[in-house]
Amino acid sequence: MSEVNQYISSNKDRFLSELLDLLRIPSISADSRYKEDVLKAAGFIKDRLIEAGADKAEVCETAGHPIVYGEKLVDSALPTVLVYGHYDVQPPDPLDLWDSPPFEPVIKETELHPQGAIFARGSCDDKGQVYMHVKAFEAMMETGELACNVKFIIEGEEEVGSENLETFLKDNTEMLSADVVLVSDTGIIANDVPSITVGLRGLSYVEVEVSGPNRDLHSGLYGGAVPNPINILAEMIASLKTEDQKINIPGFYDDVEILSTEERQEMAKAPFDLEEYKDSIGLSDVEGEEGYSSMERASIRPTLDVNGIWGGYTGEGAKTVIASKAYAKISMRLVPNQDPDKITELFARHFESIAPDSVSVKVTPHHGGQPAVTPTDSPAYQAASKAMETTFGKKPIPFRGGGSIPIVALFEQILGLKTVLMGFGLDSDAIHSPNEHYGVFNYFKGIETIPEFFKNFAEMSK
Repeated sequence: MSEVNQYISSNKDRFLSELLDLLRIPSISADSRYKEDVLKAAGFIKDRLIEAGADKAEVCETAGHPIVYGEKLVDSALPTVLVYGHYDVQPPDPLDLWDSPPFEPVIKETELHPQGAIFARGSCDDKGQVYMHVKAFEAMMETGELACNVKFIIEGEEEVGSENLETFLKDNTEMLSADVVLVSDTGIIANDVPSITVGLRGLSYVEVEVSGPNRDLHSGLYGGAVPNPINILAEMIASLKTEDQKINIPGFYDDVEILSTEERQEMAKAPFDLEEYKDSIGLSDVEGEEGYSSMERASIRPTLDVNGIWGGYTGEGAKTVIASKAYAKISMRLVPNQDPDKITELFARHFESIAPDSVSVKVTPHHGGQPAVTPTDSPAYQAASKAMETTFGKKPIPFRGGGSIPIVALFEQILGLKTVLMGFGLDSDAIHSPNEHYGVFNYFKGIETIPEFFKNFAEMSK
């Protein structure tokens, strides 16, 4: 056992206890009521970086929530790794669907996590995965095995679109200079099937508002004679997809990257059991765009989904009204070559065009991000692949993910850096959902693998 692994093994209880302390902080970036908790989480990360051996670590103010920056510069002749992650979390709602309070972490055994899983909001996305890097850094410092310079940029707005990160990157390009970005905000196929994410979808996220009468109306006195914004909104949303699940917006597919048969065959080598997939989420059947597998629908094809819809009376009992307004939040996941600004414009133009004259429509863009594909022939990818092969005992599979991390494109555009997406979560970890969790095995596997990446990257960069 290496010195690093011996250090990790002898400090496991403390490493786990510290993560639980971080998870107790409700750093919900979307809710202004938790502003002080967001600041507290930033301070926690900063303090742990200093304790781990950083030359400096600071909480950097932005127009929104702060960014934590830290660094340890060993030797200017060595390559530099820029570690990115986020300490903010999604809102935990609906609270009644949690088996335990979302900010009171508990460890329980599950079928996929026989060594235990940490149940708490942010355990996998992304506090658990961020903290792997802090503890791996500590282990490398304590054993004298830090093989690269390292910089940390841990933000507090990822879950609300990283609105101020672009400005921070542009204002601090020299401070953030590096050779590669290392991110653990993704996952692996299974605990016995390691993988590295090499592609991410982009995102266009909008909110729509349909307005009808100037006030809520009695549905008996006015029903059948006036437009009902909720009915109309439902009809408009239904028309956004065809029967074969194609997105029905003119121009939407114009720039979509089409993968070759060979590329699709390579993707299909990743293990996937459709029955297990359905069972894991309680479905009797799946659906999606014709001509593509479930794995392809969730990774290399664009999507359109309603994330929330409301209007009228939603309380207990009955209230017979025709609502004055109806609302929905809609997200579109995008694939390489699709530009989020263009897609947002196409959506807004189409949505406004299909509204009947009896109502008015407002489309409000929220946040978005560019899709990204990372190379598999770079020294950084090879360093990650070799690191995972060492700790998992088998070579990881390159895998395209369905989620979005908009900053990957930003790092390339502003800093000129490619990103390695070496995450350790599982799709079943319920991120963004009630009962989010992260395997204890995965947490420590990440802490063990990160030093291997640093060692490999230093050797391969010579």
